[in-house]
Amino acid sequence: MCGADGLRKEQILKEIRQSLTKPVVSIGTQDFEFIRKNHFFYVDKTSFIEEWWENGDAVTLITRPRRFGKTLNMSMTEHFFSNQSVGKEEYFKDLAIWKNKDYRKLQGTYPVISISFAGIKGDTFESVRDAVIQVLIDVYAKYSFLLDGNTLKPQEKEYFDFVRPDMSDAVASMSMHRLALCMYRYYGKKALILLDEYDAPLQEAYVHGYWEALTTFISSLFHHTFKTNPYMERGLMTGITRISKESIFSDMNNLEVITTTSEKYETAFGFTENEVIEALKLFDLSENLEKIKYWYDGFSFGSRTDIYNPWSITKYLDRKKFDSYWANTSSNQLIGKLIRESAPKVKMAVEDLLEGKQLITELDEEIVFDQLNDSSEAIWSLLLTSGYLKVNRLIENSEEGSTLYSLSLTNLEVKKELKRIIQKWFQNPSIRYSDFIKALLADDVVYMNQYINQIALKIFSSFDTGNQPSEQAEPERFYHGFVLGLIVDLANQYRITSNRESGFGRYDVVMEPLAEGDHAVVMEFKVFNPAKEKDLKETVQNALQQIEPKAYDAELIARGISKERIRHYGFAFEGKRVLIG
Repeated sequence: MCGADGLRKEQILKEIRQSLTKPVVSIGTQDFEFIRKNHFFYVDKTSFIEEWWENGDAVTLITRPRRFGKTLNMSMTEHFFSNQSVGKEEYFKDLAIWKNKDYRKLQGTYPVISISFAGIKGDTFESVRDAVIQVLIDVYAKYSFLLDGNTLKPQEKEYFDFVRPDMSDAVASMSMHRLALCMYRYYGKKALILLDEYDAPLQEAYVHGYWEALTTFISSLFHHTFKTNPYMERGLMTGITRISKESIFSDMNNLEVITTTSEKYETAFGFTENEVIEALKLFDLSENLEKIKYWYDGFSFGSRTDIYNPWSITKYLDRKKFDSYWANTSSNQLIGKLIRESAPKVKMAVEDLLEGKQLITELDEEIVFDQLNDSSEAIWSLLLTSGYLKVNRLIENSEEGSTLYSLSLTNLEVKKELKRIIQKWFQNPSIRYSDFIKALLADDVVYMNQYINQIALKIFSSFDTGNQPSEQAEPERFYHGFVLGLIVDLANQYRITSNRESGFGRYDVVMEPLAEGDHAVVMEFKVFNPAKEKDLKETVQNALQQIEPKAYDAELIARGISKERIRHYGFAFEGKRVLIG
């Protein structure tokens, strides 16, 4: 008896200690049971379970940006419904879902098939197909106990032997269908099928050039798993993008797609502002709310505009330091490729977005990867679904009967991440990025010319620079953005502005020093026009001669900078040839 009393007292003391101490943030943990069992920091998202179940949709696809709690929510859903979680109801008892008596009875009552494509990467179709095959093999191994006894028919048991590394496409396509059948035989109940990060291998396929081969394989798997499967109770999928029905979800008319503008599940992924406020109170960090909003707020789902990136918030709670935590090489690789290889107007729009301007455009949230190289609207849609852009407002275009979207960068962290992606374009083992800045500050025009021509030869092939005189307007803006990318790291030493009015015109770039004594810089860009100029030297002179009569120095002089402290540079461009004077 004393022993029992002692254990009870120890349990009470443990609970008291837990109530008095701040919870521990377990970084990177995406398993619901592990978090709840060890009392790690957790924001209650179990209301998603009730909302999803009440909606009753056959198959639901929810798209949200990377690191927005998709995997943790899928783990939560699996642990709630799975009949393998019987006896684990304590993990839900103090959460929102447990307030509803009907859902207490529902917990642990369904067979669940849960798989994830999150870690699938590869630069060839064969490597990615092998990775998908391994996921299927692993889930069959997890449920190998279904072979016990005589519940399954002999031919149903034999299918387990077919699921192996050298299985055919036909076997792979039917594998989830057949596993659901076996579960139905074993439990007498249809299965829930959960697929996390369904589009991870598809993004890899687009980046590495084997899109058509993989979509043929994946679409057959999805068709038999989610469309023609009488042994599935409901299906739930998550991903970053809504890939077009034609390419991957052909004839799946049972699919309910939730995008960033859908109002369903608008608070289920990501933290609301109230949830962030409560978390900050818990960690005694409430005084930093405004700065946290500046760094990590700004995501909008449906009608909610107060959504925060949960990965960044939990990292901040753990480290107590403001930083850019939102990084992932796979999705950034796709974003970088699209912007780098896009038309000049897209690069110009990205420049405007980085300057805090808004973009007005049409959108189609159904991503057609085959159109990404040809459609700027498709690129903006991908940037929206990936979390780089947010919707500020909708504009009804009554003349054309369409809706326009006002978009801007989501927050400071996203802006820093996008700048980092752009800066990587200029990184090369043989060219140090900082060398141009050093030469510019030293007024070393010879090395500035050497550097920019060297880098132009190495990277301009990825850009549309334009070569015809009739195309001058866009290439001039492209080169403008290119040079801005080179000097962006000087933002802590200079006030860098572009396309602003001064004197009698609009200058291209002005660098105003923040420290007394440093030189200011005015830059003017011109594309060589053979109809008016004999060579690039004449183009440079025309650029320099434009600065004086249009009084581009006026704003600097008005700020107290003398003429002697203002340097003028003319940039002349012709395809991959550049001359600075």
